[in-house]
Order: sequence, then C-alpha cells, then structure tokens
Amino acid sequence: MSQYRTVIEPGTADRRYWRDLWGYRGLFVFLAWRDILVRYKQTVIGVLWSVLRPLLTLGVMAFLGWLFESSVPGNVPRLLLVGAATLPWTFFSTAFSESANSLIANSNLLTKVYFPRLIVPASTVIVCLIDFLISFAILVVLMIGYRFVPGVQLLALPLFLLLALITALGSGLLIAALNVKYRDFRYIVPFIVQFGLYVSPVAFSSSDILNSDRIPQAIKFLYAMNPMVGVIDGFRWCILGDEVPIHLPGFLLSVGISLLLLVVGIRYFRNTERGFADVI
Repeated sequence: MSQYRTVIEPGTADRRYWRDLWGYRGLFVFLAWRDILVRYKQTVIGVLWSVLRPLLTLGVMAFLGWLFESSVPGNVPRLLLVGAATLPWTFFSTAFSESANSLIANSNLLTKVYFPRLIVPASTVIVCLIDFLISFAILVVLMIGYRFVPGVQLLALPLFLLLALITALGSGLLIAALNVKYRDFRYIVPFIVQFGLYVSPVAFSSSDILNSDRIPQAIKFLYAMNPMVGVIDGFRWCILGDEVPIHLPGFLLSVGISLLLLVVGIRYFRNTERGFADVI
C-alpha cells in the first residue's frame, strides 16, 4: 500500500508569495486582534496607557522646546506645534519597536506552521494605528481648547500617515530580520528610538536647523536624511497650515529615504525569511 505525504513549503516565486499573503489574510486579522486584546492585559490602568504615553511625550517635548527657546512660527501655540509632531512620532516609535521584535515574540508560531512571515511584523504596525487614533483625539482636544481651525491641507494628512507607515514598516522589517540572527538588535532598538527622538523635529521645528547660519551644510544634509523629518514636517503643514511650511528639498530627500528603507527592508526580509524557523 503506497503512502503519501504532504509537504508544506513557502513559495519560491514572488508571485506566489504575494498571493499567499492574501490567502492568509485571516491570520493577519487574528494576529492584529490578539495584539490589541493582550497589549494592556494585566496592567493596573489598562488602556489608559494609550493616553498617558502621548501626553507624557507631549509634555516633556513642549517643556524642552520652551527651555531651549526653540522658535514657534506665527501665532501657533507651542503645544500644538509639538502635538502635531508627537502624533506621527508616537506612531512610528511604537510601530517600529513592536515590528522589530515581532518575530522573536512569535517564535513558537514560526517554528510550527508555514505562512508568509511578513504577516507578523505587518500586523503589529497596523495595530499601532489604534494608538494613533487616540493620540489624534488628544490633538483635536488641544485644537478645540485653542480654538484653532485647520485649513484644507488637513485632507492631505492620510498621505503623510501612509508615509509614516511606510517608514515604520520598512525599518521594522529590516531590523526584525536582523534580530532573528543577531539578538543584539533587541538592545539596539530602544537606542535607535531614543536617539531618533532627539534628532527629529519634535521639540523644535525644522526651521531651527535648516535656516541656521551656525550649522554646517553637511549637518543639515544629514538631518534631512532622517525619514521622520519629512513625515513630521508634513503633519505640521497639514494641521497647522502654511505657517509651518515644508522645506521641499529636505522633504523629498526624506521621502526618498523612507521608500528606500521599504524596498531594502522587504528585500532583505524575503531573502532571509526561509531560514527563520531554523535560526530562531
């Protein structure tokens, strides 16, 4: 009597892989919903952490901006200037950190069954949109308090949110794949987030850097290469209007780096994905 066995293996062709992603969309939804349910489980104040984290970041960054006398354009209140930057930064830092550690956190799942591994970090990024909506609600309350009405530029906000998502996903995929083989990256991720906060225009505006005569052009170029510069400047322009203009050359460079991160992140992730179960 002949015996048959079924071998489950990942698709080798990119076309089949992306088709598999759609086929496993139910798993994507399940992982995202699971992360939402367990994120604040067994914490004392529960979901209130989603409110406290952006509020604490907003308070600290506003205080630092006031302490170091960073410029505030026009009649824009400092809290709104910082709040418009805290919104995308909180989303990016959370999404990047969660996606970078997602494969290690789901190691038991990776070693048991086949599914496109890209689902794991991608689902964590989508979950962070919940925190984004909570932070956006806080910003809306501030705008109501200051009686500040945004202009028509607000309609472009989804495009900059997409750019923030691309930046977080691209860098998250790259670090997640590296983290499987080199566990040192779990210690590097918090440093990247902390350092990125200081070199991104959260407590200050890009005008303080790009219009300064004391800062060398090389430093300005390196500053513009930070992908979050374009994201934050875009959010500020959408919410606060033309009083916080976008510096076009730096913005285009920042967008280019974000897209490059996505391409490199996906390519490296796909090239190393087959060996995740063996290494992890």
